[in-house]
Amino acid sequence: MKQTSLFWAFFRVGIFGFGGGPSMIPLVHAEVVARYQWLTDEEFADILAIGNTLPGPIATKMPGYIGYRVGGPLGCAVAVTAVILPMIAAMIVMLGIFSRYRDVAWIRGMGQAVVPVVMIMMGQLAWDFFDKSQKALGWLVSSVMAIVSGALIYWLGVHPGFIIGAILLAAFIPFSKLKKAERSA
Repeated sequence: MKQTSLFWAFFRVGIFGFGGGPSMIPLVHAEVVARYQWLTDEEFADILAIGNTLPGPIATKMPGYIGYRVGGPLGCAVAVTAVILPMIAAMIVMLGIFSRYRDVAWIRGMGQAVVPVVMIMMGQLAWDFFDKSQKALGWLVSSVMAIVSGALIYWLGVHPGFIIGAILLAAFIPFSKLKKAERSA
């Protein structure tokens, strides 16, 4: 039963996840947190953060881990297979159509029409994460972290994985040690 649910959850993600891995994240969230409740919002955020620090596409890392967590090694294989099957089929069909009709205006327009939808999905996910962050850390800390992270990524060209990794490392420092370091300074 779990494998069947895993298959259909990630098959839907694969079918509707136009735009690649980042556009799939809200769909994965909808399936594993909202629909099936395999994870909480906090667990999902942790998996997303760790997944972003690892090499490779997030579109297979998240289903792999979630599938493993829900259904063991078989669940991992089922979830990854389910998410990539629609992508493989769509790639074969769409590349065939594109190569044959690439000069037709509506074919070019299809790709451009998906961009605003993906942008809205990503904006909604970003807002949800900011909302959860401000509830956990406060509005000021969340805003400062977002601004500093954005500046490091967009203006200084720091890879997001390094920023996420640094934040994860900072989270491992016990708060009591930070207080002692502040008092002795």
